Amino acid sequence: MSAINEIASLWMEGTMRTLEAFRTGFGATMDDPPPATRSRVIYESGLVRLRHYEARGAGVKHRVPLLLIYSLFKRPFILDLQPGRSVIEFLVRQGFEVYLIDWIPPRPDDKWRGFDAYVNTDVANAVRAIQIHADIEQVSIIGYCFGALLGLIYSAIHSGNVKNLVALTIPLDTSTRQLPIEILTAAMTSRSARTIVQMYGNAPAWMLYSFFNTLAPTYHLIDKFVGAYRGSSRPGHIDTFRLFEQWLHSDVPLAGRIFLETGEMWRDNSLMKGTMKVGDAIADLKRIVSPLLNVIGDLDEIVNPLSSEPLPGLVSSADRQNLHYPTGHMGAAISSDSLKRLWPQIANWLEARDD
Repeated sequence: MSAINEIASLWMEGTMRTLEAFRTGFGATMDDPPPATRSRVIYESGLVRLRHYEARGAGVKHRVPLLLIYSLFKRPFILDLQPGRSVIEFLVRQGFEVYLIDWIPPRPDDKWRGFDAYVNTDVANAVRAIQIHADIEQVSIIGYCFGALLGLIYSAIHSGNVKNLVALTIPLDTSTRQLPIEILTAAMTSRSARTIVQMYGNAPAWMLYSFFNTLAPTYHLIDKFVGAYRGSSRPGHIDTFRLFEQWLHSDVPLAGRIFLETGEMWRDNSLMKGTMKVGDAIADLKRIVSPLLNVIGDLDEIVNPLSSEPLPGLVSSADRQNLHYPTGHMGAAISSDSLKRLWPQIANWLEARDD
């Protein structure tokens, strides 16, 4: 079988697995691939399974541990895809103690969970578990996409626990209306969102998959396959493509309440305006005083770079900056270029603020 035929076959297999998962209950039987980096679970409660990856670099071990917060929509194994193509592997080899919130998919009786439960309970408990485990007062947070939103909101409400904050491809200013996701999300009325929750309880994984899948025009798929074909002679490239396809089909449900609250935040642009209420507190970004690194993918097709750019101007940190990098939404996590050039910049930034 030629390389291009093998790649097309892999994509078709992934699509068929997804369709079968739709029929049997999306995500219920889809297992993660074997991890690239060793970890152990040090805490589990609510919808949090907290994994610890021990620093194992040859150099100096950094004092402040890192908490990775990934999106709620998909499985986080994209951050530890395979040896040599893993953000987590890179960070532990740089001497960082890394913790990852491995989100447990919501069950039907978790439909009540909103931002308050995810931020003030789940993320807060994870941070507390790290403080105890590492015997440290503050943690550095690295949030990715929707996980960056959760990390940002947590930092606004619990600012004293955050040493440094790194936001990657964060969808913040929802007044932008250029990318397909922005147009489609703006078209989702509160009535439509309530109907979905009334029908399903949680936003179904198949619906989320279908929604995001519409955001990749045909030429993006063609470009992906052509790129895979051109690199297919490299050792392990087909395995990388197979794992990436598995991640593309790893959607999980979104708890009903946070689905509704995300829609409200998007329509009102409330986090950007400083009016978003989470539990009993307002998520006032001006309360954030920790150093902030806001990483923007200039080629991002999911999160508009213009949506991410305003963040440094909304916090009170004296040390704050945007870091632009020529990558797409997922390229920041898995492209070899990003692992060679972007993540060393992030690691150096964190290292300089470790004391």
